Amino acid sequence: MRAIIPVAGFGSRLRPHTHTIPKVLLNVAGKPILGHILDKLTAEGITKATFIYGHLGELVIDYVTNNYPLLQTDFIEQSEMKGLGHAIYLAKETFDDEELFITLGDTIFDVNLASIFDKKKSSLGIKEVKDPSRFGVALLKDNIIEKLIEKPQTMVSKLALVGLYYITNGKLLADCLSYIVENDIRTKGELQLTDALQLMIDRGYQFNVFPVDGWYDCGKPETLLETNRFLLEQSGYKFKRDGVIVNHPVFIHSSARINNAIIGPNTTIGEDAVIENAIIMNSIIGAGAEIKNDLMQDSIIGNKSSIIGAFKRLNIGDSTEIEIF
Repeated sequence: MRAIIPVAGFGSRLRPHTHTIPKVLLNVAGKPILGHILDKLTAEGITKATFIYGHLGELVIDYVTNNYPLLQTDFIEQSEMKGLGHAIYLAKETFDDEELFITLGDTIFDVNLASIFDKKKSSLGIKEVKDPSRFGVALLKDNIIEKLIEKPQTMVSKLALVGLYYITNGKLLADCLSYIVENDIRTKGELQLTDALQLMIDRGYQFNVFPVDGWYDCGKPETLLETNRFLLEQSGYKFKRDGVIVNHPVFIHSSARINNAIIGPNTTIGEDAVIENAIIMNSIIGAGAEIKNDLMQDSIIGNKSSIIGAFKRLNIGDSTEIEIF
């Protein structure tokens, strides 16, 4: 089976981090977002993958080829951001009659894929959401998709497509993608994968659905930290070192240098980071970063950054209230 993984987004909501690192390579719970996804896919027996890259794509190529040498890979550049349908269309030359699994490169998921693949029935992952206007949604009859609508402005369904697509007929998908691209069929100004899937349905193809409860977006700082927390809770990783108080769950790279610090909970410390006289909670500290004399919470610190704080000395009287930021 081949995985199709779009990784071309700019990650504008995660700037300034994504000025120098592709969003999919940001560290959560000890490894890049893309690493968590590829570990899941290779564990499920996927041996081939096509990556559609864009911004800082050479870093994605280096990461995949260096860390997953047994994965048969193709890399396709998307020079213009015209939508998810356009991205998958660019990869169609790597399709054949084999099964496909499309997953977004910035979303970590917790799904038993084997149970889906074993059925050999094309299926799309769905999750009930409060605000379906930000998603493609599915209208069902007897667990079969009757219609797909991209970002509806009126409430027609709360069942959102979460970016997991198992398709057994790659040739038909390629034909439908070619049709919407060649005829410039756009929704919300973009060439949508949802429209190509709807065209497959119109041509008599059937899609089942599968529920996705574990779905973790990494598109914004707050959701990146939430995903970091979830993965740390699942990892069972334990760390102990003299001079360090650890409130699990945490991930601390073995090369990190930590002295007189309290780490955690929900904190990732990257490779070669230096932490001294600090308290760090619910944060992600990048590789080579230096944190000294500081209390840090709900923070994302980039690679090789340096933050030197200063502890305060106070002498205050009764009934005083002070907030220090």
